[in-house]
Amino acid sequence: MRTGGMGLDDQALKDMARRCRVNIVKMTHAANSGHPGGSLSSIDLLCGLYGTQMRVDPDNPDWPDRDRFIMSKGHASPAVYSILHEIGYISEEDMMSFREFGSVCQGHVDMKWTDGVDFSAGSLGMGLSFGLGCALAARMDGSSRNVWVMLGDGEIQEGEVWEAFMAADFHSIGNLKVIVDRNRIQNDDFVHLQMEVGDVSAKLASFGWTVKEIDGHSMNELTDALKWASSHNSGPAAIVANTVKGKGVSFMEDNPSFHGKAPDDDELKQALEELS
Repeated sequence: MRTGGMGLDDQALKDMARRCRVNIVKMTHAANSGHPGGSLSSIDLLCGLYGTQMRVDPDNPDWPDRDRFIMSKGHASPAVYSILHEIGYISEEDMMSFREFGSVCQGHVDMKWTDGVDFSAGSLGMGLSFGLGCALAARMDGSSRNVWVMLGDGEIQEGEVWEAFMAADFHSIGNLKVIVDRNRIQNDDFVHLQMEVGDVSAKLASFGWTVKEIDGHSMNELTDALKWASSHNSGPAAIVANTVKGKGVSFMEDNPSFHGKAPDDDELKQALEELS
């Protein structure tokens, strides 16, 4: 069992995030499919979360009192698989079979296929409601486990998300933690061109949540915020992380084209050179 994450310092977390970025571009290139942009924007946050806070046990993936992580924007599966590889849930061979028929690394995260995955994704907008149920179940079990949910900023255009925000405050769910990956790009284009979500932090606060807004690529800032959220138990807590879609690969950064487009051979070569 790992209590309070892996105890990694900022430099170790940055090194982990670089390795994960390499694997994200390799995975999507090998599959000629997938979603690199949102995986790259969120990977610093996932490294910080698993490296400092998550209580999990790769040797006992069904441990009842483990913390839960819900990747609601489940198409960012390469980010999840890369961090699960880092902490020992899946092998490199598993990871590089991404999107192959019968692989444990399906296109969307699926708890039926992959150890370490606690939510089967598909349509957007469902993860927070699922996480709320997990958090309520923990309360009923008398368990101290925390439930972390990652949402995309395009995803929070969904109405069900706001019903869950409202219900979490009403039930004073202190073990429910949300991270919003605010990269400002969704499937078709920039969020503000599709349907602007406005001041996300202010909206969450108006729904009764305690909120911190951070730079989602500053390891020091995000680990401090994760520690704060983990210890905030008087009600639901949210971190709004300002990120860059495609972070770490120059031609993918802030580029809507790489929401769901894999790098070709030349692009992979350039990406790996930049990430080296």
